[in-house]
Amino acid sequence: MKFVQLDIAAIRQSDSQNNAYVLLLNEITGKRQLPIVIGWCEARSIAIALDGSETPNRPLTHDLFKTMGDNFNITVQKIVIHTLVEGVFHSSFHCKQKESGEEISIDSRTSDAIAIAIRYGCPIFTYEDILSRAGIIINNFQEEEKEEKEEKEILDEELNLEDEEDKTTEPQGISYMSSSKLKKLLNIAIEEEDYEKASEIRDELNKRKGE
Repeated sequence: MKFVQLDIAAIRQSDSQNNAYVLLLNEITGKRQLPIVIGWCEARSIAIALDGSETPNRPLTHDLFKTMGDNFNITVQKIVIHTLVEGVFHSSFHCKQKESGEEISIDSRTSDAIAIAIRYGCPIFTYEDILSRAGIIINNFQEEEKEEKEEKEILDEELNLEDEEDKTTEPQGISYMSSSKLKKLLNIAIEEEDYEKASEIRDELNKRKGE
C-alpha cells in the first residue's frame, strides 16, 4: 500500500469532548488534513516537544522512552498510522538497534507514537487508504468558511441598510410602502416612543385592512 507522509499542523481543543484535543496532521505533498482526537496528557507532551522551551521538573513518559533508547543505542526510524477501525487510529513505531542492525515494529497508540516521533525527529506516515477515508480537504474547508462568512456579512449589511432606510423614512411616504415594511416601522416608532408616527402608521395599516 502507498505511504503518505504527514507533518503536524496544529493542536486544538475539542469542541465536543471535555479534556480532549484534536491533533491536525497535513499531508506534505497535498491538501488533505488528518484530524485525530487525543487526550490532554498526550496533547501536552506533544506541545512541549514541539515548543522545546519548557523543561518539565520530572521526565515525561515519552522523554523517558527517548532516554532509554539513547542509552541502548536504539533509534526510531519512522511512525506509521496503519489502521482505522470505528474512528480509532492505530499506529506503530519502527525501531532499529544501531549496533546489531535489528529492526522491530511496535504497536502503539497514535498519540504516543507521534509524541515519540517528535523527540526522535523521525517522519510520520499513513496509508493512502486511511487518508482518503478520514482526511479532509484543507482548501475546500477554508473556502466554505470564507463563503459562509461573506454570505453572513452581505446579509448583515442588507439588514442594516434596511433598518437605516426604515428609520429615516418620513411618515408622509408611508402610503407607498409595503405592509411588511410598515409593520417594521411601527415597531421602531413604538420603541423610540414616537407615538404620533406610530399612530399614522397604524392608521395606514388599518386602512389597508378595510380595503
